[in-house]
Amino acid sequence: MAADLAIEFRNVSYLLDHGRELLHNLNLEIHRGETLVLLGRSGSGKTTTLKLINELLVPTGGELRVNGRSIREWDPIQLRRSIGYVIQEIGLFPHYTVEKNIGLVPKTMGWPALKIRERVRELLGLVGLDPQIASRYPAQLSGGQRQRIGVARALAADPPILLMDEPFGALDAITRSELQQEFLKLQEQLHKTVVFVTHDLREALLLGTRIALLENGRLVAVLTPQQFAHSTDPLISAYMAVFRTQLDNPERGDS
Repeated sequence: MAADLAIEFRNVSYLLDHGRELLHNLNLEIHRGETLVLLGRSGSGKTTTLKLINELLVPTGGELRVNGRSIREWDPIQLRRSIGYVIQEIGLFPHYTVEKNIGLVPKTMGWPALKIRERVRELLGLVGLDPQIASRYPAQLSGGQRQRIGVARALAADPPILLMDEPFGALDAITRSELQQEFLKLQEQLHKTVVFVTHDLREALLLGTRIALLENGRLVAVLTPQQFAHSTDPLISAYMAVFRTQLDNPERGDS
């Protein structure tokens, strides 16, 4: 294994019990410190790919390696503690304060209370929130604030890998743009290995080190944003044509 590889898919497939294949022979290498964007339409296999990484799903074929170890060699709990996970619905516990939500994983890992409190304050500053917000509950926060808390919670135990599944998709356009810019600044500081799921090409081009395009459970191509923008592949060209139409007609919004 190359030393700079964080995640490797080797002919990985995933089939449902009744035989429907959601992912077919995926071969993909994700490098340490990069933001690999999984791009594709609904049902293309993006979220399936993401959930295989932290063993929310188990491959039905092939081999998946995380930090040099086969997924089958990992204890699932230890694996998930080494991976931050941010989802669109955020998933904050409504009866927990912000501090308790962010400190949940460190607490299960046995961190002392003072260290957790200090880490919470540090992370709130990192994601652009006033530390005094720590005593509030999720219902008292805006959507953008809750999503920032979701990112802070995923970073709480300082995992080397961060999985993000349409994290900004439910936000209004202005808040989404703000969080995208904050994500770029955060990644410049932290250099995490990020796997980021989106169906939004604009987001993929902005945030990705590379873009992996999926279609019907199959990998079409893995390209840098610049390579993607100039590709002659028919499917990629179709994506770019829609993207350029949106630029010319911004009032039409996302596809």
